[in-house]
Amino acid sequence: MTEPKIAVLLPCHNEEAAIGAVVRAFRAALPTADIYVFDNNSTDDTAAIARAAGAIVRQESLQGKGYVVRRMFRDIQADLYVMADGDDTYDATLAPAMIALAQRGPYDLVNCVRRETDAAAYRSGHRFGNHLLTGAVRAIFGDRVEDMLSGYKVLSRRFVKSFPVLATGFDIETELAVHALELALPIAHVEGEYRPRPAGSASKLRTWSDGWRILRLILRLLRHERPLAFFGALGLAAFLAAAVLIAPVIATYLRTGLVPRLPTAVLATGIVLAGALSLTTGVILDTVTRGRRETRLLAYLRHQAPGP
Repeated sequence: MTEPKIAVLLPCHNEEAAIGAVVRAFRAALPTADIYVFDNNSTDDTAAIARAAGAIVRQESLQGKGYVVRRMFRDIQADLYVMADGDDTYDATLAPAMIALAQRGPYDLVNCVRRETDAAAYRSGHRFGNHLLTGAVRAIFGDRVEDMLSGYKVLSRRFVKSFPVLATGFDIETELAVHALELALPIAHVEGEYRPRPAGSASKLRTWSDGWRILRLILRLLRHERPLAFFGALGLAAFLAAAVLIAPVIATYLRTGLVPRLPTAVLATGIVLAGALSLTTGVILDTVTRGRRETRLLAYLRHQAPGP
């Protein structure tokens, strides 16, 4: 049986306090894997420390985790990809079990559901935001994903090479989850400890601005992946608003035969036309979305499953 080629992908920005330990931990857990550290404009010694620890260091000049993931997925060739953060909050010893599960399934996405081992690991705002955003994706796109914002995953080659990365920041985790849900890819979960950052390391995640960015991405993905539902809801809202406006006008006309509120009648007519246009747009874009989904699925099917 041929051993799969495994690549460990570690996006990093100013992680000199942790990256050395992370690289050594993954080297011990996965001795045959290639460990890549993608340095995203660090101003400290992240790259030098990672290289000294035995990692292959690459550079990405466009700032943002989404840009880094796009570069990693584009450049690195492997059968299975282990993606984690370079902040030493995840347990590297879990990686072999995650890889074995991906092969046994086979699963295209094995996601690590974070189990807090310290109250300092998770800020309360992050915890609430994760529950809120994961719940929104589960409600809209399907409930097969847990802890959507976890940064520790094992991905198959066919997942990576069929995934068109569009996100630029921390909203990349949302795109990964929706891609798996939209193509109905096999997904599995494991539970692993989530530790606080080591001393001298600071989180790059901004609770409110990044949370708002992720929420906007969910709305955009709803528009792109569920256009009939999105534009149909707008059309229905327009029809209801027009009905509320025109109801008294119709009642007056039936009683007196007059239309004294002509501007209201014209406004209601315009709103109905806008609603009809929105519904028509949704129908057309739904056909386009189906074609895009089929294209991604064909790209996915070009690669073998991650089984042994």
